Amino acid sequence: MTEGAAPAPVYVARTAQPSAVRDAVLSVWRGNLGDAARMAAKFDWFYGACPWGEPLLQVLAHAPSSTDVGVAAAGPRRMLRDGAAIEAGVLVDLAVLPEHRSLGPALMLQQALIDAADSRFELLYGFPNPKAVPVFKRVGYVHLADCVRYARVVRHARYVERRMPRAIARLGAPFVDAGVALRDRARSWGDARLTPSWHSSIGDEVDGLWNRSRPTSGIAAVRDREFLAWRFERGPLATPRYLLLHASDGTLAAWFACTLEDGMLHVRDFWSTAGIAGMERECVDALLHAARGAGVETVSVEIAGPAARVAGWLAAGFEERGRRPVFGRWRGGATVDAASLHLTSADEDE
Repeated sequence: MTEGAAPAPVYVARTAQPSAVRDAVLSVWRGNLGDAARMAAKFDWFYGACPWGEPLLQVLAHAPSSTDVGVAAAGPRRMLRDGAAIEAGVLVDLAVLPEHRSLGPALMLQQALIDAADSRFELLYGFPNPKAVPVFKRVGYVHLADCVRYARVVRHARYVERRMPRAIARLGAPFVDAGVALRDRARSWGDARLTPSWHSSIGDEVDGLWNRSRPTSGIAAVRDREFLAWRFERGPLATPRYLLLHASDGTLAAWFACTLEDGMLHVRDFWSTAGIAGMERECVDALLHAARGAGVETVSVEIAGPAARVAGWLAAGFEERGRRPVFGRWRGGATVDAASLHLTSADEDE
């Protein structure tokens, strides 16, 4: 090495086309992000079939061995900011091989992603796990909000069994269920009539609802048929179940995109005529009634946004069960108006 010359870098980050480095990405993911077969399916869906273009992918190479040892990406999301269309990127799949898992390589990956993203995305946001939070802070992301999980018990047998002998619980649980259902019906007495129906795929009428209620203020992802079909019907999650609520005149008043796992109905996304203001209590009650009829034990939902937007869920008996942070940054490091955000678990990658 020439005297005074800078030492050769140990790690080098580069922008890569996902289809050209599929095997390398899956190799880094293996043992980091989950089951290999599931991760392969996730790659082909998220990186190979996104309707709005390929995600922005950064690959970190270990220069001495010429080996790819880390990856990080931002997937495109169509959003509105105060009614104007913007392109945002959801931060996903930060992974580094164990033998290179120190703060330096992870920081280099995230900084390279920010530098590359500034020419494409106006907003970068993500839901980091606790181990990744220091990396996000070090490269300039700020805490935007918390994504809060709310839940409501619909059928109580499993919960009653935790508090009394099983035989007594099995006899008493139906009475608890009946009493709670009666209370719910009393609360919804006088509400406008909403007709619920379950579906395995979504139709064009969601576009009509979106066009009638698309927000003119705040920050929210586009909730149209193209997004829902890609996100849920072609995605790696469990088979979706859509609950549609129609008003008395036949128009679509609200929808819920759900998955059902082990008796729990997870509301992954939702929208209604109220739009970004938040789901109406009467629509949440209709969801609970339909879930009860489907044999569901518990209904859960995740929402990031101001407290006022979850008023309908709280009024229907939902309670907070946990929260996790959302970090982000505007292009150029501009301040993010966190109070204007509307995010659900659909705004993640899975």
